[in-house]
Amino acid sequence: MFATLKLAVVILNWNGQQLLQQFLPSILQHSKIAHCTIYVADNASTDDSIAIVKKEFPSVHIIKNIENGGYAKGYNEALKSIDADIFALVNSDIKVTENWLSPIVTEFKIHENTAIIQPKILSHKNKENFEYAGAGGGFIDKYGFPFCRGRIFNHLEKDTNQYNDTQQIFWASGACLFIRASVFKELNGFDEHFFAHQEEIDLCWRAHNIGYQVKYVGTSTVYHIGGATLKESNPHKTFLNFRNSLFVLAKNLPKKSLFPRLFIRLVFDGVAGVFFFLRLKPIHTFAIIKAHFNFYAGLNEILKKRNTTNKENYYYTKSIVWQHFIKGVKLFSKIKKV
Repeated sequence: MFATLKLAVVILNWNGQQLLQQFLPSILQHSKIAHCTIYVADNASTDDSIAIVKKEFPSVHIIKNIENGGYAKGYNEALKSIDADIFALVNSDIKVTENWLSPIVTEFKIHENTAIIQPKILSHKNKENFEYAGAGGGFIDKYGFPFCRGRIFNHLEKDTNQYNDTQQIFWASGACLFIRASVFKELNGFDEHFFAHQEEIDLCWRAHNIGYQVKYVGTSTVYHIGGATLKESNPHKTFLNFRNSLFVLAKNLPKKSLFPRLFIRLVFDGVAGVFFFLRLKPIHTFAIIKAHFNFYAGLNEILKKRNTTNKENYYYTKSIVWQHFIKGVKLFSKIKKV
């Protein structure tokens, strides 16, 4: 017999009153399994989020963070007060489906070395398509550019059941991420320097570095709106994505590859900045410049956090930029694997 696992579904919320009213009912409806408790971790909202939860969803436990520390600190603080074996970290703009928990809990029970799991993430706006943030499981290239089964840059695949498998992946989406509580504590949680965006890639890479597996379970499905907190057009999102991607590389790249890979990545970022400028989006060009200067300012602190295994098997392909923008590859199945 497998041991019973206590599961905590934790929704991080910041001024998401309408999203909670829209999506909490699906979580309550489809999470009726034994030893499952649902929490809303509120990041110092200024709307009526807490009052709404108390009134309309009285069975949901509320954790009040004293400040909005973003995704990273928000979860770090909230999870300190939760007693569970598995944390399910769920964005407030996620709609879950029937039986979304059982296959993931079973995977954790069967495979003790599996530390982190992501379900299939489809678009709530276009339910036939995979969603940008995670899709069918995440990977990175040699220079730290993330992509997914079902999503390469902004190109999204239709879901034709091609990713209904259980598969080892490199990173799991923070939009809906399951992690063993013991591993979360062993890794000291998310790096709060990130604030938001790509902290899940850093967490997964650190889990790989100490021998754990990260998996995708395609028999569990959720739907994600995406961009509910920061829209894609928001330059602050551009800033966080470019800065944090550099942080991920600086923390986790093998020592011998660290500065050569960082240099090439900085060149790629420069090209992206020019691209934004030519498309008459100079505010995003300046966001990339700001990200680089912020990265340089925090580099010494980030380098102190390095604890890698010097393994070179972290990347799926050499350059997803080259394959997508130069060779025109749009499907994950067509990517040239290392």
